[in-house]
Amino acid sequence: MTFRSLLFLAAMALVWPAAATAQPTSGRAIVQLEQDSGPLAARASAAAAVAARAGARRERTVPKLGVAALRPRPGQSLATLVAGLRKDPAVRSARPEIRFTPRYMPDDPALSTPETNASPAQPGLTVQWAIARENLPAAWDRTRGGDGIVAVIDSGIDARQPDVAPKIVRAVDQGGGTATFDNVGHGTHVASQACAATDNGIGLAGTGFDCKLIIENSDLTETSVLASVIDAVDHGAGAINMSFGDDGSGPTSQAYEQARDYAYVRGAVLVAAAANEVTTEQGQPANLLQPAGTGPNLTIGKGLVVTAANFDDQRASFAGFGTQISLATYGQFRKGSSPGGLLGAFPNNFTETEQEFLTKVPPRPSPRTTFGGDTRYAYLQGTSMATGRVSGIVALVKGFNPDLTAEDVIRLMKETARGATFSNDLGWGIVDAGAAIAAARRIDRTPPISKLSAPKRSGERKFTVSWSGSDPARTGLVASGLRRFEVFASRDGGTYKRVKLTKQTSIRFTGAAGSRYSFFTVAIDRAGNREERPLRADASTRVADRAR
Repeated sequence: MTFRSLLFLAAMALVWPAAATAQPTSGRAIVQLEQDSGPLAARASAAAAVAARAGARRERTVPKLGVAALRPRPGQSLATLVAGLRKDPAVRSARPEIRFTPRYMPDDPALSTPETNASPAQPGLTVQWAIARENLPAAWDRTRGGDGIVAVIDSGIDARQPDVAPKIVRAVDQGGGTATFDNVGHGTHVASQACAATDNGIGLAGTGFDCKLIIENSDLTETSVLASVIDAVDHGAGAINMSFGDDGSGPTSQAYEQARDYAYVRGAVLVAAAANEVTTEQGQPANLLQPAGTGPNLTIGKGLVVTAANFDDQRASFAGFGTQISLATYGQFRKGSSPGGLLGAFPNNFTETEQEFLTKVPPRPSPRTTFGGDTRYAYLQGTSMATGRVSGIVALVKGFNPDLTAEDVIRLMKETARGATFSNDLGWGIVDAGAAIAAARRIDRTPPISKLSAPKRSGERKFTVSWSGSDPARTGLVASGLRRFEVFASRDGGTYKRVKLTKQTSIRFTGAAGSRYSFFTVAIDRAGNREERPLRADASTRVADRAR
């Protein structure tokens, strides 16, 4: 058996229904009656008559829709009941009734703990109110992001902080000191927005759920940032978080453009923060990802530029806006309200961020807070926090469908954001993680596969060549399906030529007496993905010297 044959058989095994997760059922049949109009009593009577003929117990009827739920009688299987119901002329359709499941919510306390610091008071508000607004439970129903990696180019991370420590897979100093120590606090807080340990019973949930962290500790000089981008891409980051920038007045760096393109062509999505001031100029690196004037065009941009929204789904009071913005998510509660920002992990040590709060005129309260008895948390606001949250969602998408290009992810994140059209305030709108994952599920970048067979010898010049194929998809994704096959043939070791482009799975081939023909197929799916040409033929046929 050839290596290609083994690959074909393995892929075929992946598409059998047994490999899929079964939808839970109620144990009943749901029946749509032909009689779905007229008096309600007549519809209810029709449902009762159908149940009686099937010998089933009617447990629920929705007369206005002509729907009923029927329980099999003792000793009767659900499949047998459904098969019988489908033969009843009064039944339009019958199938097993499915049972829905609640949207998944992890057990991190910040998701359910009331936000008692809110001023004015907000009844029912939880500490991590943004999670539901970003439709993350719907995304987490489909994926937990275990294969996603976020690289955070920032001030390092406190590797002792329990909500981020388990997520670190690589920590590199790019000139900023010690990568696993955060003297500023910014890096730890941003990293936790993306990849805080989720469903671990402590602290908060990161938007990327099980995503991993690469920490690029940077002094934010140009060479440090450039080295960080390259290192992050080379070590598998799907999202690279850049919660920093300049004012846009400096020269455009060609090296930045090269680093941007290095990430883009390798599938890594650069996610940059918009300015933390009310301006249309977002500065570098943001304006290299979404140049001025390009925001309203879905097809332009080599990364995502994120501005901050507030609790009221408006642009945050401090945040950048305009045509260099891609989309938005939460980075502020309300202007002048408490808490000022979002809860996130924070270092154990006294930080430069806390010192800055103390030295403001007038001094501001420390952002540090105690949560669950642990002082290693803080409330911070900014486009930086919003950017970390989008980076986690990008990693969730990339981990769910690793075949997506950077272009795919950038576009679907904009298209699925919660905004009808582009606006200068929020770009394409507030990120919608559930919609992004649903869109990623339907993008097929996996090539189909095929295998051809033919007789080893033929006593006639005409003989049958046949093949089969499949369009496998990763778990949870939707394949586009086979579209057609190209059939190639070679005579006596010569050049392969395409002899057929067809939707069929066999042809009658006419050869010459005394010649040997070799064959292979190339499958093409409805998304335009092409199977790679094999290294060797699938089958060869020798035509007899005296073939008729």
